[in-house]
Parts: sequence; C-alpha cells; structure tokens
Amino acid sequence: MSGRGFGPVWGPGSRLLILGTWPSPKSREMGFYYGHPQNRFWPLLAALTGRPRPQSIPEKKALILESGLALWDTLESCTIQGARDETIRDPVPNDVAGLLKASGICAVACNGAAAHRFYQKFAQPLTGLEALRLPSTSPANAAWTMPRLEQAWGEALAPYLKRQL
Repeated sequence: MSGRGFGPVWGPGSRLLILGTWPSPKSREMGFYYGHPQNRFWPLLAALTGRPRPQSIPEKKALILESGLALWDTLESCTIQGARDETIRDPVPNDVAGLLKASGICAVACNGAAAHRFYQKFAQPLTGLEALRLPSTSPANAAWTMPRLEQAWGEALAPYLKRQL
C-alpha cells in the first residue's frame, strides 16, 4: 500500500506537535488519524484533557486544537504492508521543519519508536529539536496498559497541554 498521508492539524495555539508514522489502513479508510477503534490515541487524549472521547473528525480536530496540540505524521508517503511500520519502504518525509517555522509549535513528541526514528532521520537535522519518544498507542503495543500510557503521556504532555476545566 502506498499513497499520501493526511495534512497537519494545527492552529495558532498549538505548542506541541504529536507525530505518528503513517496512517493505518483503517485510518485511511476513515479519512483521519488514529481511525482504528482499538487504537488508544483518542481515549488517551480525552483522559489527559478531561474532555469526552471525540467521535467525529470535527470533534477530534477540536480536541487537538483546543488542547494546544498539533497532529501530523513523520511521513508524507511510503510503501507499507498493512499497518506494520517495520515494512515501510521508500519513505518520503513531511516538511516538519516548515510547519514548525510557520507556527508557534515549540516541542515535538513521537507516538512510538518508528515515528521517533523517522523524525530523527529526516526532521531533527532541520529543526534542531529533540523529540520526546512516547510509547505507541497502537493496540499492538499491548505491554503498555492504558494506565501506563496515561502516566507516560501525561508527564510528557503536561507542560504543553491545555486542560478542560
């Protein structure tokens, strides 16, 4: 499978960019980031921000933007088998450095090891920013329970996150 990924979700209040690797087949089918119902990304962000779990794409975008976050993938395109990051070939990076220059984003966090590896290879030399490597929210990362994810992500995102009061 190959093709193009999704565009970035960011706004004037975005301070932290969360980078995934590449949209899964289910995400591409749904037309937005983290579309697989078993992926813990949206429940995790809802828990960390004190907001209800978003269901629609507009609700998901609102959660990102109202929380001071931005969302994108490290790769603009690639060849991949299913959703298995280890099969990625012909990676073409997104212009993460360009997004950072055009925005008020001051920090980067990567959702999983592959996103972090591609960020380090393609974007970090241009941005000069080290990225936080966070445990993947993928259901394949079963070793990380939701409470463990909440602790790790919560500590990393706390300085940047706008919470619902």
